[in-house]
Amino acid sequence: MASNMRIGGLASGMDIDQIVTDLMKAERIPLDKLTQKKQFLEWQRDDYREMNTSLLELDTQIFDGVFKQGSYAKKTISVSDPAALGVKNINSTVDFSGTVQVDTLAKAATMFSKASSTINTTDKLVAQGITAQTLTIKAIGKDGKLDQGVPIEITADDTIGTLIDKINKSTGVNAYFDEQKGTLSIIAKNTGDVAGTAEIELSPSGNAGDFWTAMNMHSDNIAASTDVSAGGPFGSVGANAALTYNGMPIERFSNTFTINGVEFNLKQENTGNVNFSSSTDTDAILDTIVKFVDKYNSVIEKVKNELEEKRYRDFQPLTTEQKDAMNEKDIERWEEKARSGTLKGDTILSGALNKMRMDLSTAVEGVTGATQLAELGITTSSNYLEGGKLVIDEDKLKAAITADPNGVYELFAKDGSTSATDGLARRLRDTIKDTMNNIETRAGKSYSVNNTFTLGRNLDSIDDQIIRFEDRLLQVEDRYWRQFTAMEKAIQRSNEQAMFMSQQFGSGM
Repeated sequence: MASNMRIGGLASGMDIDQIVTDLMKAERIPLDKLTQKKQFLEWQRDDYREMNTSLLELDTQIFDGVFKQGSYAKKTISVSDPAALGVKNINSTVDFSGTVQVDTLAKAATMFSKASSTINTTDKLVAQGITAQTLTIKAIGKDGKLDQGVPIEITADDTIGTLIDKINKSTGVNAYFDEQKGTLSIIAKNTGDVAGTAEIELSPSGNAGDFWTAMNMHSDNIAASTDVSAGGPFGSVGANAALTYNGMPIERFSNTFTINGVEFNLKQENTGNVNFSSSTDTDAILDTIVKFVDKYNSVIEKVKNELEEKRYRDFQPLTTEQKDAMNEKDIERWEEKARSGTLKGDTILSGALNKMRMDLSTAVEGVTGATQLAELGITTSSNYLEGGKLVIDEDKLKAAITADPNGVYELFAKDGSTSATDGLARRLRDTIKDTMNNIETRAGKSYSVNNTFTLGRNLDSIDDQIIRFEDRLLQVEDRYWRQFTAMEKAIQRSNEQAMFMSQQFGSGM
């Protein structure tokens, strides 16, 4: 314990604390350099990740815009009688026109109780004579065919209300129970006529305790629709839509259907001929391409700026002590220079920049329309300082879109067997993906563990060095204190001896 005692200049009159502090400042210089190196690597890691965020935004912009066929299928559509017919383009890139005459609308099959039941809404069904059982409800599907049926369990806890909720949620019908009349009604969720069979089938039925029997329901909608006893019929059959499309009689099981990439919505019957036509929405397609070019240019500029940003090697990251001695404005100005140039001359980014420029400047082979962006009025800026930004001649681009929107789509999105036959946007997305993977290998993601990427492993190595150096500094500081303590003790003993001798001489010895 005595060896750990620290005597702070009582004998020598020296400020040992300050001396040791000053000595340790010199000893800490290598540690400060490690800490500064760690900070710079963390800045570099964060800047890489920010670059990946920008590249991801560009990729998303491409995917949702120039890469998507629907972007070129935007049409201005006119319909002579919008109250009778709705027309919407889904994915047709060519203009279309024609006539539709709606003879009958598609209708959904229905069923309802033949007579009132004694079921009430509050009590549980099993307490009202209905056994726990599995109901099966088959109904016409969206494809116009009878589905396989959805089993619905009646449990000891079910009321009519909870059972209706199960039916409406899980099956192809909507059910409603009229509390005042004690009757149940069912309607198919989908319209249409299933040829040769019913559109709604219910089971089990016919035995005491069966739910459908208690509800006084027929087993299917055909039987219900043909029951003409008092109060009947008790349902209806489904019906297909009948129409004449460009002079040809056709049927559809739904009032909404698609022909050649165009969606039709029948609204009224017996309308006579309704004319429709489309024209390319040039402005909407132009806007999609302009947004892509703007985003591409902003990313190109960001990459170029990062590659050329000056590195101020005289401005190293500040230590905690240095920050304590500075005001906030000075710290901000210093760190702006210290953080500059983290990605200067980076080979991943420079390679990506060159590849992206090549992706967009190389002609696409095997397309029927334009083979290069220049044919659409999109060229590279003549100012080399802009790093290959794109410039749009909107008049020329509008003309190209109007003349051949499908050709414009193919130029961007063609799926070829090689890079030479791939569309421009497809090539660009491949380059972005490769670049992002390379950046992730070096800088990871926000949730990555350090040992899974290069900079993370470097940071772990520096942390280990810092820990070892801090342990060494503790040992050095302890050594200094032992040395100064020994000196203080020696001076104290010398002083005591001198005082003793002085006392002896003073007493006349």
